[in-house]
Amino acid sequence: MTIIESNAEINLPVEKVYQFLADLNNHQQLMPDNIYNWVSTADTASFTIQNMAKLAIHISERVENEKLIALPTEKSPFDLSLQWTVKDNGNGTTIATHTISADLNMMMKMLAAGPLQKLADHQTTKLKKILG
Repeated sequence: MTIIESNAEINLPVEKVYQFLADLNNHQQLMPDNIYNWVSTADTASFTIQNMAKLAIHISERVENEKLIALPTEKSPFDLSLQWTVKDNGNGTTIATHTISADLNMMMKMLAAGPLQKLADHQTTKLKKILG
């Protein structure tokens, strides 16, 4: 399993960051330009990654003010798990960590690990920009 992680410190309490992330409708704002055909509800999202694949995900686990896990609802090119964790920093700020777990063979790892890391980094950077 390939684990890709990115995190950001957000200048908001953990409850506010969790509320934003708990609604998949908000995740469109975190996506890079190569994502299109976005359709979402609070619990599901489907989108196309330019020159790659179409992906449909749903929230499979919620732990309030701690974590969210999203899994594919349809067959994806490889097994995948998207997780956000939020942790109170003790000073009114929150550490938000985005973890992408992907079951990649060596060939897929060479092709996909870089773009997946860029995606995780882009999403945490945008989250910090949007929420402050």
